[in-house]
Amino acid sequence: ADNLSDALKKLKITTTDSTADSFEGCLDCLLQALAQNNTETSEKIQKSGVLQVFASLLMPQSSCTAKVANIIAEVARNEFMRNPCVDAGLIPPLVQLLNCKDQEILLQTGRALGNICYDSHEGRNAVDRAGGAHIVVDHIRSLCSKTDPASEKLLTVFCGMLMNYSNENDTLQSQLINMGVIPTLVKLLGIHCQNAALTEMCLVAFGNLAELESSKEQFAYTNIAEELVKLFKKQIEHDKKEMIFEVLAPLAENDVIKLQLVEAGLVECLLEIVQKTVDSDKEDDIAELKTASDLMVLLLLGDESMQKLFEGGKGSVFQRVLSWIPSNSHQLQLAGALAIANFARNDGNCIHMVDNGIVQKLMDLLDRHVEDGNVTVQHAALSALRNLAIPVVNKAKMLSAGVAEAVLKFLRSEMPPVQFKLLGTLRMLIDAQAEAAEQLGKNVKLVERLVEWCEAKDHAGVMGESNRLLSALIRHSKSKDVIRTIVQSGGIKHLVTMATSEHVIMQNEALIALALIAALELVTAEKDLENAQLVQILHRLLSDDRSAPEIKYNSMVLICALIGSEPLQKEVQSMAFLEVISKLRSHENKTVAQQASLTEQRLAVES
Repeated sequence: ADNLSDALKKLKITTTDSTADSFEGCLDCLLQALAQNNTETSEKIQKSGVLQVFASLLMPQSSCTAKVANIIAEVARNEFMRNPCVDAGLIPPLVQLLNCKDQEILLQTGRALGNICYDSHEGRNAVDRAGGAHIVVDHIRSLCSKTDPASEKLLTVFCGMLMNYSNENDTLQSQLINMGVIPTLVKLLGIHCQNAALTEMCLVAFGNLAELESSKEQFAYTNIAEELVKLFKKQIEHDKKEMIFEVLAPLAENDVIKLQLVEAGLVECLLEIVQKTVDSDKEDDIAELKTASDLMVLLLLGDESMQKLFEGGKGSVFQRVLSWIPSNSHQLQLAGALAIANFARNDGNCIHMVDNGIVQKLMDLLDRHVEDGNVTVQHAALSALRNLAIPVVNKAKMLSAGVAEAVLKFLRSEMPPVQFKLLGTLRMLIDAQAEAAEQLGKNVKLVERLVEWCEAKDHAGVMGESNRLLSALIRHSKSKDVIRTIVQSGGIKHLVTMATSEHVIMQNEALIALALIAALELVTAEKDLENAQLVQILHRLLSDDRSAPEIKYNSMVLICALIGSEPLQKEVQSMAFLEVISKLRSHENKTVAQQASLTEQRLAVES
């Protein structure tokens, strides 16, 4: 301790002395003290005011420069020392040293700058202002192909410095991307794949940069997919695989890179991991299984990569994914169902899958999760069924397989994501299927639950889907029994509200359903239509210039049907409908103009 105090005093006093050699002993003493107790020694260095002295000692031609930079690097390992290093003006002279040729000086300077930047906003800004990143990127470029140990050590330090410099800072990450650092780092990874420390630094740097959209476009022009898959195949340790996964996940969000990863053989690696870890209860294996199966699902989100793996339903990958569904692992059941939902993104695939018995597998999976089941698995299986029900030819097949009954078992669910998918699946199934729509529309439990969900103000998706299904039950069944069930369950007011939706498609569906109600069961629904102020709403829709032509057309059709009811006819007469409708006779849309003439005649006769 006495030696340290003496050394600090001596450094302070002899700053005016021009021979740097006289400091060598003092600097060695500081390095020794830092090696024994870094934190305590750093505190003493800060209190002594010697940091300011270091700024004047950082000369390229001085023999003690590397040692001074080394001391700064050691000191800056402590969080509390980073800002004082910036305040002492150490960054500009350190950045200047990056221009020298001496490898030891470059190494210690890179360490010092990297440590000062670690988790320090001030440190990063100071390095940015001094232009440090540009010089470091140039060094990495020129050293990239050198494989001698000294060059690799320097490359590792410089990559680490850039990583600390840009971590969690979008602006600085963009700056590095604009400097073209990505192709250089990818090249580096390929050349130095045997060097574990350098590879690790590259991976962390990629992880930093890969979050930005602009980086993915640059990555797509490199052979990153090939390099990462090659590296991945060599890894045995869980931690190393995890690091590569962390780069793969953000990159795989880009469709071009998805396809590159599939072509580079990533899928085979993932399937192998799944096979190895599926029956293990070790924490690392469970984590790996989740990451691998999640990544697999992500690769299937790209249309090209998905079709490549589907291979007309004959692909070995598709077959393997199918085998996940009956598995006992919730994670694999989930990934399997999500993968099927992704494969079911075009009609051809959907038709093939339904013809080959996928529906039964999904219904069996749902059955396993009816009683306090896994919500994510329920949601995924329903998503897959909903997608499969889109092609017209699949609807009747799925209905006769009992999909509607399987889905209805989840009516009790209190989970909005499950409710949302359940509603969407039923709506897809009954599209243009009159018999099924009638059967479901007469199911009082279902209709009452729909009416309840039509009021789910906290969950706009569930509310919207419930309204759409209510309307669909009427539109596709055209059944008086269904209308009566909906009236008795209090559904009319929701259909009227739906006619004021901000989505034209929903407005239209509501108006068509209401027109069918008025045509088939006006007396039964009369009171509810009156209470819901339907006539006023129609007046508003017809008066509003922003209403779409089909909304105006269907509103007039509905008015013509409503005047069959005495109280509703009185309401129509009491509001100046004729005036609004006569204006629509000259509407640019011919169908609207014709309907306006017909409606005007009807209203004139009735009045």
